[in-house]
Amino acid sequence: MSKTIKVDEVWFSYSPGQPVLRGVTITFTPGVTAIIGENGAGKTTLMKLLNGLLTPSKGSVLVGELDTREHLTSQLAKYVGIVFQNPDDQIFKSKVIDEVMFGPLNIGMSLEEAHRRAKAAMAELQITGIEEENPYDLSYPVRKRIAIASILAMNTEVVIFDEPTIGQDIAGVRLLGKIVTKLGAEGKTVISIVHDMNFAGQFFQRIISMAEGQVVADGKPEEVFRDWGGLKRAHVSPPSLVQLADALELKQTPLTEEQFIKYYCQERLPKRNR
Repeated sequence: MSKTIKVDEVWFSYSPGQPVLRGVTITFTPGVTAIIGENGAGKTTLMKLLNGLLTPSKGSVLVGELDTREHLTSQLAKYVGIVFQNPDDQIFKSKVIDEVMFGPLNIGMSLEEAHRRAKAAMAELQITGIEEENPYDLSYPVRKRIAIASILAMNTEVVIFDEPTIGQDIAGVRLLGKIVTKLGAEGKTVISIVHDMNFAGQFFQRIISMAEGQVVADGKPEEVFRDWGGLKRAHVSPPSLVQLADALELKQTPLTEEQFIKYYCQERLPKRNR
């Protein structure tokens, strides 16, 4: 199955005459892509269209060669895994290990393979030792990681996150960034709705900015985060390092602390002091 998702001239409305998406055309290919924009821009609606939870009012969404209008979400789940923003919308088992194994078993893995992948995903999310506990006895940040582990264990070619960093501390955000990077390096197509612009700038190769149900920018982070007009239209602010670089009138766009130090030294310090 192809790892490509093609969104072609998609319109979607929950109520007649009130479109949430307006002619969106995007192609998602292997790599890591962040979708940004204010609440109500259509990001979550777009996410639900990518695996058939919703179907377009007009236009089409193709997962590889599969048209989401013609295939059940359960069929598309073999190829597209989605982590919802609220883990409580996803978790329903009374034991953590059963929750993480449910997805793999549901797409046809053997019990042995599902258990192996579930244990590996939990180790990757650093939540081992809680296999027999009830998820609802655990904290929100841990439930969030359980939901993520349940999707990673499915080993789908496409992985979609809706606000993965919500409720996570600094260490948790860095861990999730490493997971996103690893998935991209494995050749998977990773798509994430992101409100944390620092996270988006540091860990994603491509940024899509949305406003009022349309794409207003699509490019590399350093391009999108220096497009002040596009950011204003999407009602988002660039990462703090980009704002600082702009205030210091640096020509380059730093997305990490290391880049900021490098660019500052290159542009602002005399050569003899570098």
